[in-house]
Amino acid sequence: MSRGFNKLTIKAIEKASKNGTYSDGGGLALVVKPDRRAWQFRFTWNGKERYMGLGSANSVTLAQARLKAAQARQMVSAGIDPISNKRAVRGVPTFGDMAEEHIAAMEPIWRNPKHINQWKMTLREYAKSMYPKKVDQISTEDVEAVLKPIWLKKNETATRLRGRIEAVLARATAKGYRSGPNPAQWRNHLAQILPPTDQLKRSHHRAMPYADLPKFVSKIRMKPTVSNLALEFAILTAARTGEVIGAQWTEIDIEAALWTVPAIRMKAKREHRVPLSTRSLEILKAVETFRNGDFVFPGRQKDSGLSNMSLDAVLRRYRLKDIATVHGFRSSFRDWVSEKTNHPREIAEIALAHNVGDATERAYRRGDLLEKRYQLMNDWQLYLLNNFNFVTVL
Repeated sequence: MSRGFNKLTIKAIEKASKNGTYSDGGGLALVVKPDRRAWQFRFTWNGKERYMGLGSANSVTLAQARLKAAQARQMVSAGIDPISNKRAVRGVPTFGDMAEEHIAAMEPIWRNPKHINQWKMTLREYAKSMYPKKVDQISTEDVEAVLKPIWLKKNETATRLRGRIEAVLARATAKGYRSGPNPAQWRNHLAQILPPTDQLKRSHHRAMPYADLPKFVSKIRMKPTVSNLALEFAILTAARTGEVIGAQWTEIDIEAALWTVPAIRMKAKREHRVPLSTRSLEILKAVETFRNGDFVFPGRQKDSGLSNMSLDAVLRRYRLKDIATVHGFRSSFRDWVSEKTNHPREIAEIALAHNVGDATERAYRRGDLLEKRYQLMNDWQLYLLNNFNFVTVL
């Protein structure tokens, strides 16, 4: 047998515990990841490198994997795409199969382990009733049955879940397993069945009156823990929780006093620039002493950020959980702009990373009014730290 084949032994497979790819030769390899050990066949088709799963190493032996790889090589030599052939033999996949395939395909792009785990958790936990159904049989009623029980109680989770179901079904359509409208589509479809998300968020995010914020900020400043500093930073920047706890040092330009959140981490999937006030810069300097990796606000484990619940925990410690939410501080900021300043509505909405105007208006707006937003965020800092009773004159 050629030295390029049958490189692995059963003992070597048993000892393969580190994450990585262990080649057996001829395109066959054992792929080891934290949550799975699987066989993979790599081949070139129409000039592009492709990967075909051959099953879990827990259920497929080395000999069986080699046989499957040999069969796949024969198909390639005969001009047959083994992946398309496998799909045709297997027939239409289940929603569960397509969901796992979509997550595996997106992992290299998403990179953030927390984001990947959230995808897995929400789909496996809330959409488990859809997992055994063939993707071409998923209906609007199926999607509604999954979303309706949590739409009012856990609207943010439900909204993200809907988008994830839509993405999985869109993948199934692109691969030819489905046809017709996507039953998880919001516009002109589920929007006619479920309550609008904007109205639900306005009614469910408890917001502290902006007049009480200076006193609260002074309290959390007295104990400069990472979570307290992160919450103060969120209030000062009017940013969302995920944007703050996911912030990385590569996004920060200290000299320009600017934080650039990449599109992949923004709700609207559009890059967002955040002007930083002097106090925000002080917070960044303070958290540098806790630095243990890429994240601005580090978690307990090396090179990890704070958890989603860290900022909520601060509110619980100050017995404010029934009075305010972290997201509600954005509403407090918006109310303050409207009632206490002369800053235009448009500036405040852009500061909150909201869409302003219709599609045509947005297309003709070339900038994000950054210089004017520097003034807005400095005024917000002055109010929070000094509780000035002033009206900004532009």
